[in-house]
Amino acid sequence: MKQSKLQRKVSGVGIVSCCIVTLFAVLCLVPFLYIIAASFSDESSLIREGYHLLPRKISFEAYQMVLGGRQIWDSYKVSIFTALAGTFLSLFFSSMLAYPLSTKRMKYGPAINFYVYFTMLFSGGLVPTYILISRYLKLTNTVWVLILPVLVIPWNMFLLRNFYASIPASLAESAKIDGANEFTILVRIILPCSKPALATVGLFYALGYWNEWFKAMLYNSGDKETWPLQYLIMQLIRKAETITNMAAQGMNISSANMPSSTMKMATAICTIGPIVLAYPFAQRFFTGGIMVGSVKG
Repeated sequence: MKQSKLQRKVSGVGIVSCCIVTLFAVLCLVPFLYIIAASFSDESSLIREGYHLLPRKISFEAYQMVLGGRQIWDSYKVSIFTALAGTFLSLFFSSMLAYPLSTKRMKYGPAINFYVYFTMLFSGGLVPTYILISRYLKLTNTVWVLILPVLVIPWNMFLLRNFYASIPASLAESAKIDGANEFTILVRIILPCSKPALATVGLFYALGYWNEWFKAMLYNSGDKETWPLQYLIMQLIRKAETITNMAAQGMNISSANMPSSTMKMATAICTIGPIVLAYPFAQRFFTGGIMVGSVKG
């Protein structure tokens, strides 16, 4: 009798929890629906009537402005290449650094750990970094300037290192007895056991590469073929705002065909779309990856 009451109580708590989580998910989804509706709205109706869940007057003018030229597709290619190649290379080199630091067999391991940690606290500054990349490494106006300077993020490397340290050392020791070298142990044993950590850290890297625009502004402003999507979108929005402001100041410029507000919403949809589509593929690893780095320091 007591057990049945306990079961009913537990099931009741589960139902209430599901309702709360569902309500929270709906509340998080509503702003996104407003953005979608605004992106398909007419500029004048949006200014006059405000934001609604359903557009009062449907217009595709904002998407025509954003997706109308060839430049947007070239920038999409740059961003996709940067996100895919950068994430792969970052995970590879981060793992190559994190695995030896996670073991106690590496000579000068504590010193290298401190050296990497020191870069999280202090940096050379913007001017020395710019001189190094532009004058000595000759990476300006190339796609690689978006990848190589941030190839290994210390924080992400430490997350991987702590996860590797939580894997039982007996697995590596048994493989070493069978004749496997360190690289084989990393590829055949450590990495397959670290899918949650790799998926989580990989998403961090992918988001960083996908949202990159500052380095493009510094180093690639002279070559439009190397502009990532985020930097091109920023240029389009600035141009639309400039035309609108000039028209508002009474200059002889017509801003009637410039959907500046709806274009901002359309650019938001265009930029977050690929990431939203890629998220479900990595979601199943997040249950284990959310505790990355919490087992051992």
